[in-house]
Amino acid sequence: MSLRRPLLTLEAVAYRYGPSPILDGVDLAVAPGERLGILGRSGVGKSTLLQILAGLAAPSAGRVRLDGVAVTGPVPGCTVMFQRPALLPWGSVLDNVLLPARLSGRLARDRAGCAEAARSLLDDLGLGERAAAKPHELSGGQQQRVALARALASAPRILLLDEPFSALDPEMRASLRADVLRLTRERGLTLILVTHDLADVAALAERAVVLGGRPARVVGDFPLGADAEAELRRRLGPSDAQTRRAAA
Repeated sequence: MSLRRPLLTLEAVAYRYGPSPILDGVDLAVAPGERLGILGRSGVGKSTLLQILAGLAAPSAGRVRLDGVAVTGPVPGCTVMFQRPALLPWGSVLDNVLLPARLSGRLARDRAGCAEAARSLLDDLGLGERAAAKPHELSGGQQQRVALARALASAPRILLLDEPFSALDPEMRASLRADVLRLTRERGLTLILVTHDLADVAALAERAVVLGGRPARVVGDFPLGADAEAELRRRLGPSDAQTRRAAA
């Protein structure tokens, strides 16, 4: 558990979908600039937990706090990158990256400044020459890079990742993870990743949290050192069954 003052906290959070309890008694504190990986078997409630952290879903019980203040809607300064890029098919790459500025009204106030910042992000991700391309003209990895640029275009404090590497081949997966880590560090962002892939957590996180049980609770919470993947495999092993039995 981090000793830094928490930026984002969950306090005794529970969540029900109809009559079914999904999460129960989840306590979690994430410090500013921390990189956290949340692991668990498929269907355990990882994505639900991420939506609660983002303020996109309200807990059935418990509380979400940002800087110690209770939040009841979308968490300010927080953006989510999902499994699929969900790009606007009719828009160019640049149009897609400018979407947050358009929705916030910043684009209308300062079109030139917003466009310059968006182009800088695309250059940083190796997509500067594809700014006029449409999403269907891009590879899957390029589409996810556009989605990453769009997520960063709003200058968030907190970046949440919902398994955005799952559809990529191993080489592209490793390359995009490296970009996420580099840009997160450069911008001093707080990063929270949910996945069932140990390699994703090993590459990006400095701390791992494991969800297990029905309803799900935190069953493991530990720091990751230099050989993070070996530490994860030692604690969790390769199987879902071992993940569910993870010890703090």
